[in-house]
Amino acid sequence: MAVGIFSWFLLALAAVGTHAATLTLQSPRISISSSDASQLRSEPLSLARKPSPPLSLGPTDVLKLTFQVVDKEDGKGVQPHQTFLRFFDEKTGEEGIQPVKVTPGGKAKFELNMARPPSSLPPSTTDPLKVSLYIGSFVHPPVQYELFDLVVPPSQPPAQHPDEVHFHVRPEIQHTFRPDQKLPPKVISAFFTLLLAAPWVVLLGLWAHIRPQVPYLFSPSILPFVASLATFEALLVQYWVALRLGQVLFYGAILAIPTALTGQRALAALGERRLGKSSK
Repeated sequence: MAVGIFSWFLLALAAVGTHAATLTLQSPRISISSSDASQLRSEPLSLARKPSPPLSLGPTDVLKLTFQVVDKEDGKGVQPHQTFLRFFDEKTGEEGIQPVKVTPGGKAKFELNMARPPSSLPPSTTDPLKVSLYIGSFVHPPVQYELFDLVVPPSQPPAQHPDEVHFHVRPEIQHTFRPDQKLPPKVISAFFTLLLAAPWVVLLGLWAHIRPQVPYLFSPSILPFVASLATFEALLVQYWVALRLGQVLFYGAILAIPTALTGQRALAALGERRLGKSSK
């Protein structure tokens, strides 16, 4: 991703500065020192070929890179608009981009302390990193230099994020359900069914023996009251099947009005019939 961005950047600068003077490096030099400041390696860099053997750093070593950006024609120092070091591992494809600060006179200094490596250093292995320098300017064509190969200690694997486990495949959840309820034997169910139906059988038998007389049940003054009571019973059945308590109370309050009126009328009619019989 970063390589693509910088490639477009350098191409744009090349289009602007096609006819401008070329930038180059003057007196590029590297030095490697240990943690006690003793110098392990120091040599000038050639822009034509990389130093051999590759540079190697220990866990506490310090690499210093110095150079001056100058105009190739007049040799004057130039401060480019962008200067970057690229660390690239060809085998893993990992890379890191490190900006380099350049003074108005074109002088630059970069220091890499392996005791405190910058975050721009990519994850490393035993393979060397290819270090390149990118220079871009709005008034000069961009340049790129392959400086050297650098061997650094292999980096430790990054610490696991506490939430990383939530982004991996988890084991399948095995649900455990309660076993189905066992039904009693059909003989026992039939016995209790008959036991519950027995009072109704006795009641119907007694009614058949007594034969109660209800001569006025279907009279116009009593039938509406009986129908209201039947509607109340149907409402209770619906409550048991589907309705909620609030709905039952609402419908019951509406039914209470005609039930009370028809009941009052039915009682008045029965009273009149009794008075008429007693007068006879």
